[in-house]
Amino acid sequence: MDDLIDELQWRGLVAQTTDESALRKALADGPITVYCGFDPTAPSLHFGNLVQLILLRHLQRVGHRVLCLVGGSTGLIGDPRPSSERVLKTKEQTAEWVAQIQRQVQPFLDFEGDNPAQMVNNLDWTEGISALDFLRDYGKHFRVNAMIKKDAVAARLNSEQGISYTEFSYQILQGLDYLHLFREFGCTLQTGAVDQWGNILAGADLIRSAEGAHVHVLTTPLITDANGVKYGKSEGNAIWLDRDMTTPYAFFQYWVNIEDAEVIRMLKVMTDLGPAEIADLEKQVAEEPFRREAQRTLARSVTTLVHGEEATTAVEAASAALFGKGDVTALDQRTLIDATAELPGGVLEPGATIVDALVATGVADSRNAARRLVGDGGVSINNAKVADPEQTLSDEDFLHGQVVLIKRGRKHLAAGRRPS
Repeated sequence: MDDLIDELQWRGLVAQTTDESALRKALADGPITVYCGFDPTAPSLHFGNLVQLILLRHLQRVGHRVLCLVGGSTGLIGDPRPSSERVLKTKEQTAEWVAQIQRQVQPFLDFEGDNPAQMVNNLDWTEGISALDFLRDYGKHFRVNAMIKKDAVAARLNSEQGISYTEFSYQILQGLDYLHLFREFGCTLQTGAVDQWGNILAGADLIRSAEGAHVHVLTTPLITDANGVKYGKSEGNAIWLDRDMTTPYAFFQYWVNIEDAEVIRMLKVMTDLGPAEIADLEKQVAEEPFRREAQRTLARSVTTLVHGEEATTAVEAASAALFGKGDVTALDQRTLIDATAELPGGVLEPGATIVDALVATGVADSRNAARRLVGDGGVSINNAKVADPEQTLSDEDFLHGQVVLIKRGRKHLAAGRRPS
């Protein structure tokens, strides 16, 4: 596709723009400078934020200049939620999260090439602004009757709790960012998720009021689960980009389990695959859905993007070992622990019999049932069939000294874990 907006629309990365035809022309005539902001209201970004990073990658790849803003000041306040007031984090905690998120976004953009992205922190230009300057230089450009129409603000005003002036002022603080980046870097495009439309538009309005200039806004659709619920911190269903918060194995499994009805849409959003490749995968979903080739392609691509090729190889090996015929003894310790973390199981120690193990991990509901399962040839330990129900577990059976994998048939898995 020759036109960038056409490609972004085909990928499902455009929800709203302020003036589509003007933005098309600006991008075609470019390069332009674009920014997206990420608030450190948690120690990690989640995959809703990943959509914004992918959009920035598309823009940088075709030559536009990218500013990645991690909000040291907006993170101290927090975007108002429709439900309740945020608990404010300390300055020290926020600074620590700023540093973590800055490190986290580094691999997604090119910060060293011919057209390097630039990291900025809005604390650098807001920390020295006095309250009087804030009200005189910026507050005068905002109208309260417009501010209270923002969805989150309106919801809070109609609630019993109300909204604090601190959170009410967030949209001024974010609007100030766009104005500063316009003045300092010539930035004329801000991107974000569609639920940020009001806050982002506030920045464009501020630039028009303060500078008499017209700039652009582009938002992406929200990524929701099967029930239409937004993914994110406030919903309690975030898929984190930090491997200590969502392991690479769990991350991979999320994508490989995407429903057939959603997988093509997610391939367009989350990968660089072109129309022909995606059309081929769409055909496979229609004709051979049981192969789940589209899901595996999606999982490989996104996991590699976030965690790297080595981690993707490790989690694919773990999936094969757990659910197929792979060698579970070859898994590295971290991948093994991640892969078995969500399995049902129980506490076991060397010396326990196979019958003990089956009952302790819930694979069998009685010792007699356990013996029958072994006699029927349906039980394996670390993917090796067992024939003697009184066989005992050795130290070597506990992989990396911690876990023994117990399987009944091909699908019923459990983990025996040594006491910590």
